[in-house]
Amino acid sequence: MKARVVYLSHGGGPLPLLGDALHAHMVKFLKQLGTTLPRPKAIVVVSAHWEEDIPTLTSAAYPPMLYDYYGFPRDAYTISYPASGDPLLAERIAKLLGTAHLDETRGFDHGMYVPLTLLYPDASIPTIQLSLRSSLSAKEHYEMGEALRPLLDEEILFIGSGFSFHNMRQFWKEDDEQNHAFQEFLMDTCTKLKDEEQRKRALLDWESAPFARYCHPREEHLLPLHVCQGLAGEQAQLVFDRPILKRKCVAFLWS
Repeated sequence: MKARVVYLSHGGGPLPLLGDALHAHMVKFLKQLGTTLPRPKAIVVVSAHWEEDIPTLTSAAYPPMLYDYYGFPRDAYTISYPASGDPLLAERIAKLLGTAHLDETRGFDHGMYVPLTLLYPDASIPTIQLSLRSSLSAKEHYEMGEALRPLLDEEILFIGSGFSFHNMRQFWKEDDEQNHAFQEFLMDTCTKLKDEEQRKRALLDWESAPFARYCHPREEHLLPLHVCQGLAGEQAQLVFDRPILKRKCVAFLWS
């Protein structure tokens, strides 16, 4: 089985797991996706909620939970997703990246356990997280993905866990043409451009896209897409195009 690569929008904090109605489309999509994808032997999650100076990987055998949010109901702090880690895979990825760090103490953040609770609720697949770089360089993150291409022949699911719209001040307003224009840019770039170099140039220059900084005042929720596209190196399939928190959001699958 070939590896699968998916970029998805993981929703607002723990709300998708708390029955929030504005996440209904997302919850349905991820539950269905978990039943249609071939079951991987391991999962690698690039989460928007972890930044380090150099790429860093969880390397504990059983990482703890990290409740990296505040102000939610008590149930949000009892969520459990007891997946094991995969220290050997973490070591292999660190070597492929060249300059990387293994972290034996960091836990799984909600960019990991929110989508995985919906995809694979039994928590039986070994999982590791890979951080973003605090530089937030589009080029560096695309190259991180390219460095991982030797793993594409293995039974691994790579997840870029971000949010294709992430303007916190605008989330609760009705959707608008600015967001639609940027989502169209992402869809056109990842699913319609056939030439790899054209896709790469477009994503590296993402700030020139229509309303890019309106949709991403800070780009940490977009950069997991750069890692995914750099890793996959081919056109994506659009697998989600529905509202989350009133905003049109997208997800892509490469296989």
